[in-house]
Formats: sequence, structure tokens, C-alpha cells
Amino acid sequence: MSYLNALCQVFVRRTRRLRPLWRCSTQASAGTAGWWPARRAAGRDEHVNRKPLRRIAFGFLLATAATLILAGPGWSDTGSATGSAQSLSASGSAAIPLPSSNGVGALAAAVSQTGKPYEWGGTGPFTWDCSGLVQWAFRQVGVRIPRTTWEQARAGAPVPYYALSPGDVVVLNTDGSHVGIYAGFGQIFNAYDWGVPVGLSPLKQFDIYAIRRF
Repeated sequence: MSYLNALCQVFVRRTRRLRPLWRCSTQASAGTAGWWPARRAAGRDEHVNRKPLRRIAFGFLLATAATLILAGPGWSDTGSATGSAQSLSASGSAAIPLPSSNGVGALAAAVSQTGKPYEWGGTGPFTWDCSGLVQWAFRQVGVRIPRTTWEQARAGAPVPYYALSPGDVVVLNTDGSHVGIYAGFGQIFNAYDWGVPVGLSPLKQFDIYAIRRF
């Protein structure tokens, strides 16, 4: 289980490096939706619940442990496996890849934005749209990905549904019009829609257009 310990350490290091943007100035910047300053003027600062971050971290560790158990002897301590994510191994069993450390770090970054409002075209730090949040989250771990959902659906490495892991980017809806980061346990972390704060949504409520790993 030395590889599991290493993954845990990567997650902790990446999480500690994140800059919690909810500590930034609460003054609205130019271009922010007009109703945001009104909420600030009323003296109601946004309260960000950090419990989801702990829940995601715990879920990631459990998902990683389950992945290692299911993968069995096909995995080596270097993280290599017999077969590939897109194929079956010679024995006929599915090769299950480990979660991406970049993806897990991006997930932690995204979770730091829990409770922020959705705004179409929003790229932060006060409001987000779905692809803007995903792009920003990966930028925090040094990975540059495209801006729109359709571009994100063609970037990175394709992943089959059976190998879906926390940190994978999931492009959703039959037309690829929505995107989020898989958080484990059937949940997607996303900026969903007007009136819905940034947070978790059940993956089963969407059609899956593409799964990509960065």
C-alpha cells in the first residue's frame, strides 16, 4: 500500500497549497453581476462550508483504496498496470487506472469555491460557470485546459466509464453543454445553474458526453 500512502501525501500537499479565495476582498470587481454588490451592501458575507472538502478528501481515500483492491496484482508500486484504461488485459480482466494526482488537486481547488454563485461566463473569483470553474481548478495545480465544455471534451486522455475516478473531468448532457469534476461516490462537483450554489450534484441526473483525465 506504499502507493496509496504516496497518493495521500500528494493530496495533502496540494490541498495545503491552495489559496482560499473566500478570504479575498468582498468588494465586487468590474463586470460582476449587479446583484452581488447588493448582497454585500446588506452586510451578508458569504459563508463557505468547509465540511464538503473533508468529505471529498475522505471519499477520495476510500475510492483509491477500493481501486487498489480491485486492481489486484495487475498494479506495481510504480503505478503501472497490465493492459490500459481502454482495453482488457490478457487475462480478460479490466485494467483500472489510478486516479490522477492533478485531478485530485484540481478537485480540492474546486471544493474551496463551495457556495459561490453561478453566473454564465463567470471565471471567478466571485462567480463561476461550469467550464470556468473546471479550467480555474486545474490551473491551480499547473495544468492548463481549454475554456469551453466542448473544447474540454476533446482535451486530455479519454477514460471509459468503468474507470471513472475522483478528479476526472466529466462532460455532461447529450450535447456536451455542462462539465464538472468527479468527486467519487456518484457525485459531480460543479457550477450547475442560476440560483444553485457551486457544489455537489448526483452524476445519475446527467447524461455523460465524455470523461477526460488530465
